Amino acid sequence: MTAESSSSTAPSAADGPAGPPASRRHITAELLIVFGLSLGQSGVYAVVSLADKLTRGPLAGQTTTLNPVLNEREYFDLAYQLLDILFALMPVALVLFLLSGPGVSAVRRLGLTFEQPLRTVGFGVGLAAIIAVGTLGVYAGGRALGITTALVPAALDDYWWTIPVLVLSALRHAVLEEVIVVGYLFIRLRDLGWSTPAIIITSALIRGSYHLYQGFGPFIGNVLMGLLFAWFYTRTRRVMPLVIAHALIDITGFVGYALLGPALGIGA
Repeated sequence: MTAESSSSTAPSAADGPAGPPASRRHITAELLIVFGLSLGQSGVYAVVSLADKLTRGPLAGQTTTLNPVLNEREYFDLAYQLLDILFALMPVALVLFLLSGPGVSAVRRLGLTFEQPLRTVGFGVGLAAIIAVGTLGVYAGGRALGITTALVPAALDDYWWTIPVLVLSALRHAVLEEVIVVGYLFIRLRDLGWSTPAIIITSALIRGSYHLYQGFGPFIGNVLMGLLFAWFYTRTRRVMPLVIAHALIDITGFVGYALLGPALGIGA
């Protein structure tokens, strides 16, 4: 299915009403600003990080740590962790502001709602199961081929707040990525007249780009995940099932590793 529109064409009912049409230059500038403040910036840093790792030696012998300690003192670490999560979500607030208007709900426009909750959760769980199996396979393959670093999903010290913070971190990633790299990107690229296949591929490549710091395996895995998620969005116009799926995957990885990973030697 191909769905195209231009800045002078009203969006489909699936996307919800919009305000006065913006020029192509304005939309392009907005896209660059939003991604420059969020996942586009992460992608640039990921490329530089990968180049740094490649010049240090084989990727197979290196480790990438997610959710690291930010301060050696417990409550300062907690403060930094929470601030990191809070400010990482500011681009989402910006996107919701940009997509809103008189009589226009950005939340509804993105499908970031719990309408038909059983169906929404069911889709999320199903997508999470598919991606989880694929992720394990791609990671194992990448490690075997030497193109993926060893991943440590959680390296926080063992405090009373460790698990809640890891859950919040997972939710942060889920909301940030799915709202911006799927819902927002799809709406704005449609405004520019892009075809559906082009938007799906672009979304997937952006998703893969900001995971390059983990190696080439996670890049490939996240591109495949991005293709599935973007395709799903084109069929449903709903971001919430993607947020649920992403959150479940990250919560399982972060919390599971914090509880069992070191004891089982996972991540080596």
